[in-house]
Amino acid sequence: MTMLMVNIAEAKAKLSEYVEAAARGERILICNRNKPVAELRAVEQAPAQPRDLSPMYPGQTFMTDAFLEPLSDAELLEWYENPIFPSPAHATKVAEPRADYGSTDQAKKTRRGRT
Repeated sequence: MTMLMVNIAEAKAKLSEYVEAAARGERILICNRNKPVAELRAVEQAPAQPRDLSPMYPGQTFMTDAFLEPLSDAELLEWYENPIFPSPAHATKVAEPRADYGSTDQAKKTRRGRT
């Protein structure tokens, strides 16, 4: 694998050439005043064939018949009373009450230097 070092001005002028070089597998180091700041390289391509989504062993399934059955009352109670998902009846106030910093007239007088 080859690595080229180029300054920004040269990279601007010959960008299409450097992109083609990167596509061939070369790495281009872009410098600003001879100090490396970026690297141009090819993007790794995704696998061409689709992923296998079948179960691990032939004939096995990851879902049982119980998956389609309704939940029991105990399971429903656990689901709806979970603290991660509070019901609206148990929700607490989110916003804080408005802070009282005194009367607005008093604040205006203080800013103007009046007493």
